[in-house]
Amino acid sequence: MATPNKRFDYQLLGRVLSLAKPYRTIFIGAAVLAIVLAPLATLRPYLVKVMVDDYIFKYDIPGLTRMALVFVGVLFVHAILQYFFIFTTNLLGQSVIRDLRVNVFKQISSLKLKYFDRTAIGTSTTRTINDIETINTVFSQGVITIVADLLTLFAVLGIMFYTSWKLTLICLITMPFLLIATYIFKEKVKKAYQTVRTQIQRMNAFLQERISGMRIVQVFNSEEEEAQRFRTINREYTQANLNSILYYAVFFPVVDIIAAASLGLMVWWGARGVIADDVTLGALVAFPIYLNMLFRPMRMLADKFNTLQMGLVAADRVFGVLDRTDKIDNVGTQKPEKLEGDISFDQVWFAYSARDWVLKDISFRVNPGETMAIVGSTGSGKTTIINILNRFYEIQKGAIHIDGEDIRDYELFSYRRRIAIVLQDVFLFGGSVLENITLRDSEISREEVIEAAKMIGAHEFIEKLPGGYDYKVMERGATLSMGQRQLISFVRALVFNPDILVLDEATSSVDPETESVIQYAIEKLITKRTSIIIAHRLSTIQHADKIMVLHHGEVQEIGSHEELLRKEDGHYRQLYDMQFVEAVEND
Repeated sequence: MATPNKRFDYQLLGRVLSLAKPYRTIFIGAAVLAIVLAPLATLRPYLVKVMVDDYIFKYDIPGLTRMALVFVGVLFVHAILQYFFIFTTNLLGQSVIRDLRVNVFKQISSLKLKYFDRTAIGTSTTRTINDIETINTVFSQGVITIVADLLTLFAVLGIMFYTSWKLTLICLITMPFLLIATYIFKEKVKKAYQTVRTQIQRMNAFLQERISGMRIVQVFNSEEEEAQRFRTINREYTQANLNSILYYAVFFPVVDIIAAASLGLMVWWGARGVIADDVTLGALVAFPIYLNMLFRPMRMLADKFNTLQMGLVAADRVFGVLDRTDKIDNVGTQKPEKLEGDISFDQVWFAYSARDWVLKDISFRVNPGETMAIVGSTGSGKTTIINILNRFYEIQKGAIHIDGEDIRDYELFSYRRRIAIVLQDVFLFGGSVLENITLRDSEISREEVIEAAKMIGAHEFIEKLPGGYDYKVMERGATLSMGQRQLISFVRALVFNPDILVLDEATSSVDPETESVIQYAIEKLITKRTSIIIAHRLSTIQHADKIMVLHHGEVQEIGSHEELLRKEDGHYRQLYDMQFVEAVEND
């Protein structure tokens, strides 16, 4: 990884510049403008010298007028070309990062869930927004502008030596001091920028977590504690920015002092040269302009090199995401239009990390159209079965077959298209109810959504919302009740017409009255399709064809509700008796 403490990474720079290949015309145009602007910038002070030496002191007013018009013309052309140069470099940068944002988002969308288990959402947000925006500076303020400034420096030095090499050498006496100051500034700001980038990432991660979990913060009266933690993070972020500002505040006046010293030496020696007739008065008038053109880009070059370096650090972080290979292998070729729903687990072993097995030698079968319920204590592996069935994670041992085919033989998009999941924690996006149901799938019509909602029993409550199906849902569905969000998720599952349906604790967070409505929706959903239901309340799964009991990742027993109840020492019987006793005591 590129860091400010390492030498400049030219290989990484080459990779960043390769992002501009689709816009090579814009890139070449910006480069050409940089080459043209360098000599054009030096032409103005040279014209001032000519006007003084060849026209003013010779009282050639018509010639002076013509040269003044030429000067204005050069100034006008330089201003226009400068405008196009700035616009072109920024257009190039924005075009590159626009494509890069899409690529990073696609990459993140394709990663295994393990990445999201281990990476804070704020970190991914920083990579996709802040770091990519920083990469823009490689093009808008980095490579091309640095090249333009260097060309200008060489052009200015060339014309200065051509005009008066003695006067030029006098002006360059202070140059070693400028180089030392520039190097110190570059190193200090480089470290400060790195700290700023780290603090931005830390702040984004903190804010994302706390804002998403604000309900918990307020429920437990932790506002002041969290505010104090944020004040600490914010103070450190502010201090990092102030450190970088401090270096600018010191460096720029130092450069001005060095430039003033160089100007003083030039005037002192130049005036003597004019008196001794070694230097023309026009050169003495033009040289202050040359000095300004010399010191201004040198002062900015150090800052632009740091900007370029920070752009490369950000690029290295972004490429770190793009180069991740922990994706679900999508090498399957089968694209089923429909699945029969024959599910078979054959001696499946799975661990999220190392050999800490979550599932141990799991084997079961669900026939087409059957409903199987999975019960067990927390951590027994119920949700994990759903995760590996949908290929969110890959198993380490055994095999999973759907309709007799290994699930890895199916093309991933086509395979997941035939499976729908209703989770306990329903996630709704900002947008209308209709958009949350269709997930902006253009193939699903409003009429199909309404028909599905009526079948589930959700149409009535949706129609009562302001705007009905066009009602704008706040982020995560904050303005809807848990039951309403759950019903919308059922409609979402049904409208995609899945062949396999998975319900993961779909009724655990709703009240008994809403549960009866949702139970009706469940019955509609599971009709004529293979279903797997994970449930805590055993009363909701008695209709299942099979019930599988898990304990510490192992199958304890499989059978119907009646069969399992007849096993007096069975795990299911114990769970049922516990819930029955609790229900009686609560009554």
